[in-house]
Amino acid sequence: MSLTRFFLEKQVLSNETDETFVLQLADDDAKHVSVLRLKEEEHIAVIDAQGDYFECAIVGFEGKLPIVRIALHVDSVAARPYVVLAQGLAKADRFELVIRHATELGVSAFIPYASKRSVVRIAASKEQSKRERWQAILKSAAMQSGQQSIPSILPVMDTVQLAEWAVHANGILICWEEADFTQTLHNALLGMDCSSFMKESPLIIVVGPEGGLEPTEVDILRSSNEASHVISLGSSILRTETAGIVAPALALYELGQLGGTR
Repeated sequence: MSLTRFFLEKQVLSNETDETFVLQLADDDAKHVSVLRLKEEEHIAVIDAQGDYFECAIVGFEGKLPIVRIALHVDSVAARPYVVLAQGLAKADRFELVIRHATELGVSAFIPYASKRSVVRIAASKEQSKRERWQAILKSAAMQSGQQSIPSILPVMDTVQLAEWAVHANGILICWEEADFTQTLHNALLGMDCSSFMKESPLIIVVGPEGGLEPTEVDILRSSNEASHVISLGSSILRTETAGIVAPALALYELGQLGGTR
């Protein structure tokens, strides 16, 4: 049975000198402890502020915060490929559905992409509150699915801003419904150095909104980086929220995640 997982924002457990100590959880996580009715001697998984993994046993409580002892410490976990999904902004809760499920798959960061055909437009005055809501969704999905870290949500970007941000990426996959069926994700990744997809040099997957990308947008993104590839996801016409889940799933599998063997 998998352990309930918590992420620490500031606390580094290797710095704790006492055998037992208070786990400095965020307020929402402390409430989660109460909701789950966690008890003494139950074990939980903790990822501290340095990204180290600990299995901790609860020995008591200080208010709503658990007092724990370390039962197991794993110094580091093998790094996963750093995949960024630039997802076209979509109607209703479709964007939130994508980022939740893509987090469960192992996507590392998200860019809300304001393409020309995006019906949804986010006012600058509302962007911060939107990003806070999205970040909470990412945290919940990361905890539920046992991720190594909580993905980040970057600022909203238009095509030019995305192209500028993508200059240092080690690969860009532009999903486009007008691409030839032979332009597959598999073939695109064969030509990339897949061992070097890190935070500073990620793999970026671009998915357009309802209505897809305009040809001029594809040209701008393609010309931004020599390692960019326009790809097809097959003959089926996918909704933006479907493509936003299928594309990273295929990429992560090709990169040896999700049961892949690379």
